[in-house]
Amino acid sequence: QKGIIANPNCSTTQMVVALEPIRQKYGLKKVIVSTYQAVSGAGLSAIEEMKTQMQDVLDGKEAKAEILPVSSDKKHYPIAFNAIPQIDKFEENGYTFEEMKMINETKKIMEMPELGVAATCVRLPVETGHSESVYIETEQGGATAEEMKELLRHAPGIVLQDDPANQVYPMAVNCVGKPDVFVGRIRKDLDKDNGFHMWIVSDNLLKGAALNSVQIAESLVKLQLLK
Repeated sequence: QKGIIANPNCSTTQMVVALEPIRQKYGLKKVIVSTYQAVSGAGLSAIEEMKTQMQDVLDGKEAKAEILPVSSDKKHYPIAFNAIPQIDKFEENGYTFEEMKMINETKKIMEMPELGVAATCVRLPVETGHSESVYIETEQGGATAEEMKELLRHAPGIVLQDDPANQVYPMAVNCVGKPDVFVGRIRKDLDKDNGFHMWIVSDNLLKGAALNSVQIAESLVKLQLLK
């Protein structure tokens, strides 16, 4: 069967890489994600505008905005020293298009149309590297945080950085140029036996885009699906 394969959204990609091993072992009931996305996701012009804004603010000038949150939208806000809770345009249901992409893609990729997913996407003044605070509820209860860490420690494409006693956790500045998805801050919810919180970070330009496209192509070749 001929067709087109679409590369998922960068923020979706890193999240499902981390969640798939959990789904396979414990099942998934709910996913709530808040993303903290780098400016590079909006293109080179957005990066250049951010740098100009930062210098203007440091020089005591007014930061002018023409691109973010959406270049074609009615209003624009400076990203320098700011956080903008809008990525792409708003839809009638109050979610942005970016948030709905994450919700729909997660269900589609994991083949779980009934999975409960909610997303809030925020743009931060970081050049490269998307970060995500993720809360999940598993189908099976009883797992410990240590068991969850051990599962992800041995999962493909994941680097576990989780040693809070020594302040070891994923940060965007350390993931740039690296192909993996970094996971840390794994902890059990204080009220839900099947609830867990985690922090997921990845290079949005590499694993979130270019590398993931190559890996999809490599999988097609391996499965002899390319003609």
